[in-house]
Amino acid sequence: MPSKRLLVVLISTGLVAGCAVGPDYQRPEISLSERFLGQDTVEQRPVNSTADLVDWWAGFGDPQLTRLVTLALQQNLDLAQATARIAQARAGLGAANAALLPSGTVSGQAARAYQSVETPVGQILNSTPGFDRYGNSYEANLGASWELDVFGGLRRDREAALAQYQASQAGATATRLAIAAQTADTYVSIRGLQTRIAVARQQVKTQQELVATIELLQGQGLAAELQVHQARGALAQVSAAVPVLEAGLDAAMNALDVLLGAQPGTYRAELAGSEAIPMTPQIAASGTPGDLLRRRPDLIVAERRLAASNARIGAAIAEYYPKFSLSGLIGSTTSVSDGNLFSSGASQMSGVLGLRWRLFDFGRIDAQIDLAKGQEAEQLAAYRLAALRATEDVENAFSALVKREQQARVLEQGVDSLSRARQASFEAYQQGVVSLIEVLQADENLLRATDARAQAQTESARAGVAAFKALGGGWKAPEALATK
Repeated sequence: MPSKRLLVVLISTGLVAGCAVGPDYQRPEISLSERFLGQDTVEQRPVNSTADLVDWWAGFGDPQLTRLVTLALQQNLDLAQATARIAQARAGLGAANAALLPSGTVSGQAARAYQSVETPVGQILNSTPGFDRYGNSYEANLGASWELDVFGGLRRDREAALAQYQASQAGATATRLAIAAQTADTYVSIRGLQTRIAVARQQVKTQQELVATIELLQGQGLAAELQVHQARGALAQVSAAVPVLEAGLDAAMNALDVLLGAQPGTYRAELAGSEAIPMTPQIAASGTPGDLLRRRPDLIVAERRLAASNARIGAAIAEYYPKFSLSGLIGSTTSVSDGNLFSSGASQMSGVLGLRWRLFDFGRIDAQIDLAKGQEAEQLAAYRLAALRATEDVENAFSALVKREQQARVLEQGVDSLSRARQASFEAYQQGVVSLIEVLQADENLLRATDARAQAQTESARAGVAAFKALGGGWKAPEALATK
């Protein structure tokens, strides 16, 4: 009796207290600065529009960009895979919840047998008056079982499953934001390539006009054949750049179609018209580096995986302790053909208190605990590294945005000056003051500066997209998930 009472007290205490062995999870503190290095410079950019972090793509003021991002978020196949992973994690969480609850079974059977009289049992029965070799049996039972989670191993498993489920939710959000940013980046690249192609074609047209002028002058004996060949060579050089840019444009459009979950070529006609390169709006409420831990979904993924690995340590430690289970059965059985299956004489019941204890397996349990602790250490390092890389992403994007915009403004002034210089050199050439070489050099300088300006505008817009992505823009984190 004392041992039984001790067992009852042990089980009752464990169930009432709800204790769970192993370390309770505490979110690790990560030391980050109060502000980004480039935050002040970014907030002082001379722009007119402002974008919030939730729907940042709308702040670019390009309706087609907004529409394409919306389509990508609806149709992208990477997002479909992420959604499927959420369903898998939800199923794992459901299984972990079910393990904490009792389970019941209903069973029944009816059998008819023909007894052999050549066996010892058959010979004995055959000697009994009125023996019938045919026999029937009927049985119906209701059973239940419950593993008592005295030391919290099942609860730790549930904690791990819940953290994994939350990680899958944040992972789907991270995929969503990556798709939105990649769509915007590809769209900006398309507009940049179209601008560069337009610049190159305009230069081809200018060179063609120059060749026609020189050929006309040669026909009048006012220009040498060498000048004609020089002009034609310059025209060929400019024309050769167009196919390369067009190939890059085709590749970017194909990539955008795939992002939209469509066959390459589906949206090409819609993007055929050349539009201006979008300008990055002002970034409102960029927050602090510490805000990234609550806002960037990839960091939430890393933190939730850390929480899951912490819970698995407790689940492994719980294997040191005995596991108790309760099971019971109530039912009825009879083998008499004319008997009542549910009569009082046919009833049966049982109750069992089970015990399972891995007494001679502690070496393997030690190894499992060491493995769980090693996995937690790995996830902790991964979380800290992810936080550092997140701040690096923001700083790099801020720097690229500001510097590329500065470059674009300088090149804008340069293009204006070189346009005037090219016009002056051509007029001077017509008057015989300068040689054709100077005109060709002016054309080359103007083309190079105009193309560089288009590239700087494209890269500044791409840096803006990267900045919104690095800041975790594109969603509003639920409080329950962001502050875990």
